[in-house]
Amino acid sequence: MIDDKNQIPGIKYCVRCCFPETVEGLVFDDMGICRSCQSSEQKIHINWKDKEVELRKILNTAKNNSGNNYDCIIPISGGKDSTFQLYVLTQIYKMNPLAVTFNHNWHTKIGFYNLMNCLEEFNVDHIMFTPNRKLINKIAKKSIFAIGDSCWHCHAGIGSFPLHIAQKFGIKLLIWGESIADSSGKASYDDPKYKFDRDYFQKVSAKVTPKKMCESFNFNMKELNMFEPPTQEEIDKVQVKGIHLGDYIFWDDERQTEFVKKYFGWKEFEVEGSYKKYKSAECIMEGVHNFMCYLKRGYGRATWQASLDVRNGLLTREEGLELIRKHDSEVPLAIEYYKEITNMSEEEFYNVLELLKDEKIKNINLPINKNKTGRNPDNYRPFIKEFLKEMRNSNDE
Repeated sequence: MIDDKNQIPGIKYCVRCCFPETVEGLVFDDMGICRSCQSSEQKIHINWKDKEVELRKILNTAKNNSGNNYDCIIPISGGKDSTFQLYVLTQIYKMNPLAVTFNHNWHTKIGFYNLMNCLEEFNVDHIMFTPNRKLINKIAKKSIFAIGDSCWHCHAGIGSFPLHIAQKFGIKLLIWGESIADSSGKASYDDPKYKFDRDYFQKVSAKVTPKKMCESFNFNMKELNMFEPPTQEEIDKVQVKGIHLGDYIFWDDERQTEFVKKYFGWKEFEVEGSYKKYKSAECIMEGVHNFMCYLKRGYGRATWQASLDVRNGLLTREEGLELIRKHDSEVPLAIEYYKEITNMSEEEFYNVLELLKDEKIKNINLPINKNKTGRNPDNYRPFIKEFLKEMRNSNDE
């Protein structure tokens, strides 16, 4: 149920943006302003020239100490952030990076194009790890019980695999994109909360360790080996350090997306549960991920986008809440693929998420919009599977 202000009754909302109190890690100040809005204010007052000087020192040190090795690792997905990262680090700072991709194996056609395109545009060496599809399907089913999300393998893998490569190749510096302080609500620029370390991604997204997945769901560590980061001793031996570009340069999703589209051929995708086409354009399961969050916590991707747009002056708060009402409740087409690979019924899917529902909205019946949007269902199946099917069915020339 949503009231006439497009809000969930009885739930506290930020007085400035559209974030509800059910956003994980969110806190409010005495005036009812959420931490993400506070962080947005702090961002305006940061001396970014001084921050850029700090960044240049870090990068120069990495270059001077790398010898004949790579200067750094840039974890990439082919998304707009990693494309922008490659531009900044190769073209502006003349770094010699090794690009590293944890392949969630759920690429959209456009997402696969964007990944290959950025490698061609910036001429970087690249390593990609792709866990086998049978394992991914198995994890996808257990993931909903473990963390109320379809994507444990991705949350764990994007943190672990680059560390493995850093440790094996002896590369000291990893460079990520957006700062956690930028818009997540989990931290602010004045209070970063999470230091980048071995367990950073487990703390901010994966939540459950590979060991716990084995204990709870009958996996074995041989299967999940690449999801477990190197030991702290191994990381310390190489002296691996991780930074986010967004802590050193002013991060602007909108302008950066327009930039990589205009100059480097990056393409958008009709991301489900969203009114923008650039966040996680590489993944078919983004809409399922967003919808699960909505069912658990009463907000989805549109809430995140609208709140950011309100903070940046692109929308009024009322316009943001109206977009949220329209998009967060949208049942994604990709849910059909999720049910297929997990052998879950629709009833079981909703029942599991009902059990995981935030206590603050436990007795609230959230609206669900099952009206299809006219999008092509084939676009929400893994591109590689569809491509292989097409090639197998084609006549030999």
